[in-house]
Amino acid sequence: MKHLIFSLLLGVGAISAVPAAAQTQSEVIHPAWTKNATIYEANIRQHSKEGSFQKFEEYLPELKKMGVKVIWIMPINPIGEVNRKGKLGSYYAVRDYRGVNPEFGTPADFKKLVKSIHAQGMYVIIDWVPNHTAWDHPWAKTHPEYYKKDKDGKFVPPVPDWADVIALDYSNKALRTEMVEAMRFWLTEYNIDGFRCDVAAMVPTDFWNDARKELDKTKKVFMLAEAHEFELQEKAFDMTYGWQYKDLFNDIAQGKKSVKDLDAYLNGEEKNYHPNSYRMLHITNHDLNSWEGTEFVRLGDAVETFLVLSNVMKGMPLMYSGQEAGNNKALNFFDRDPIEWKPHPFKKLYTKLFQLKKTNKALWNGLEGGEMQRLNTGNDDQVFAFSREKAGHKIVAIFNLSPKAQTAEIKGVLAKNGLSDFNTAAKAPHGEQVKFELKPWEYKVFVK
Repeated sequence: MKHLIFSLLLGVGAISAVPAAAQTQSEVIHPAWTKNATIYEANIRQHSKEGSFQKFEEYLPELKKMGVKVIWIMPINPIGEVNRKGKLGSYYAVRDYRGVNPEFGTPADFKKLVKSIHAQGMYVIIDWVPNHTAWDHPWAKTHPEYYKKDKDGKFVPPVPDWADVIALDYSNKALRTEMVEAMRFWLTEYNIDGFRCDVAAMVPTDFWNDARKELDKTKKVFMLAEAHEFELQEKAFDMTYGWQYKDLFNDIAQGKKSVKDLDAYLNGEEKNYHPNSYRMLHITNHDLNSWEGTEFVRLGDAVETFLVLSNVMKGMPLMYSGQEAGNNKALNFFDRDPIEWKPHPFKKLYTKLFQLKKTNKALWNGLEGGEMQRLNTGNDDQVFAFSREKAGHKIVAIFNLSPKAQTAEIKGVLAKNGLSDFNTAAKAPHGEQVKFELKPWEYKVFVK
């Protein structure tokens, strides 16, 4: 994704986008349905007391109402038993690439779930774990040449702490062919719409380039990489993780960094990401929740602020299972730990934001959406403000990214009437210069 270079132009209301000095080329053609997509990460194990496909299927109408377009389902494959972590094991220790984990249901249950997702007008991608397998994957016996080995010829985990899995060796051409065919199986047998690929940067980029080309012959897929390396989006992936944003959001909320650092990152990113490449923006996911703490722990009083910011910046926003219920529990990764479902304001907030994403072209993804134009506020070290416009649609967003009250003066973009608050529908103040007194972490988002 292309982000504009931010340079402060004193006395000017908008800080214009400047062409990048060097930019990655991209041959990826996104499926048309992704242009205004949002994404929901489904943790089947913890989504209900039953932890089943059937129970999750009952929840689909709620996701539809909220405006979810893409459902990413965490790994559904059988889990290894050798060196298993916890009672149920890690979803990412795959024992069979073509099998369905009986913990969640049967192959028929999953096929029915996919059909129901499509019937609701949504799309489904599954989590794919290509870098390693469980120790008891059949390949360990039938094709030991598929694996990396230490100096003694023994299988090795890809990372010392990942003791429940062993690393695959992509210098083996037969492995590459087998992996692509296993992925194709899910397109032909279950009619899924794509893949979220685990630790994608640990697998050679040329494999992904070839895999995308082959998979597109079967069905035009949507590919999400758990990685931020921009070269993965040249030929293979539609979207990469916006990890850099997650770190910046955490650090700003904790007083370790400021708007200056966010501006500096956006200025640098322009050089790398193609303007039509998607980035996934989020304040939590399964890794963050279980290993780094909930968004409430990491972001504190700023949690709602960064939730909204991640939905109106350029990128595709993610909602993780339980966010709509305000889940403030770090979910167990290896055992059952069901989400406690209860009413929470975030459900209404996500619904407004996701529905806005569907209808306001300024918020659309890639080249279909509007570029971010940084706005001069007279207080740009503390207040992050920008506008986006596309085909007559517009947003003006103003965020106090500090724990203290701040003042912001916005010139030009609010001169004409016609914008309204995205949440309350109240008319936006207008004039050649509009002054805002912002409370700690307060935000304003006006739309047209």
